[in-house]
Amino acid sequence: MRKAPRQQRSRATVDTIVEAAARVLARRGWAHFTTNETASAAGVSVGSLYQYFPNKLALAEEIRKRHLDAVLAAISSSDERVGAGMLEQRVAKLIDGVVAAHSVDQHLHRVLLDEVPLAARSTQDQFEAEYLRRYQVVIASASGKPDPERDDFAGRVLSGAVEGVVHAAARHGELDSPALRAELIDLVCGYLRRRTAS
Repeated sequence: MRKAPRQQRSRATVDTIVEAAARVLARRGWAHFTTNETASAAGVSVGSLYQYFPNKLALAEEIRKRHLDAVLAAISSSDERVGAGMLEQRVAKLIDGVVAAHSVDQHLHRVLLDEVPLAARSTQDQFEAEYLRRYQVVIASASGKPDPERDDFAGRVLSGAVEGVVHAAARHGELDSPALRAELIDLVCGYLRRRTAS
């Protein structure tokens, strides 16, 4: 951001701009996303928008940051306090979080993932590290014997598998399917149990 909002009124203005920008970006896609349309949708002047965001990429980066924060909030790490013997509950909570994160504004999620270029200071790397950590917590709790290198690969395998299934389900309108949820939980639990036994 060009200027950090300090007063409550300016923070409210920035929130209004970012929320309007997210709606415009989801509807129009990156190629047709403009600061003029965003300002109009937010009910502010373009000059007000430029006080905080120097260009549309900076605005998209703030949308991305807030979206990724919402994804991490949905995939809460509070399950770290669950007992080690409750693998299915941990896995179910993780799956429910991933599905919830993908259920909120699927058009925006797709545009951010597939169309918007990453800014030089993007928070994507931080997000991916924290996102993988959520999987690694479940992995470590299943094995009882942390193995950082092996757990890192397992986290990548599991997150890739779950993301692939969830993205396909989103395209087919099946995110709320109880059968899909049950199969994903079985998939992850089966993988973790076989991994622990080997």
